[in-house]
Amino acid sequence: MKIVFCKYFKKMLSGFDYQFYPGDLGKKIYNNISKDAWKKWMIEQTKFINENNLNMIKISDYKKVEKHMIYFLFGKK
Repeated sequence: MKIVFCKYFKKMLSGFDYQFYPGDLGKKIYNNISKDAWKKWMIEQTKFINENNLNMIKISDYKKVEKHMIYFLFGKK
């Protein structure tokens, strides 16, 4: 089991076994975000998509969600 210093919770927690999100952002998530933080993001993501009536097929809406994810998990834009 991989242990990471989770930037969301600011402590050592269980990390992911593999990089599931693409690109450099995926590497950052893999190395710095715990499974528990990702679970919290999944709940927040659902709320964000529904409250803003986003369509994940649209690139512009996908980018909005990704930007919100970065802010949620890492605290910056």
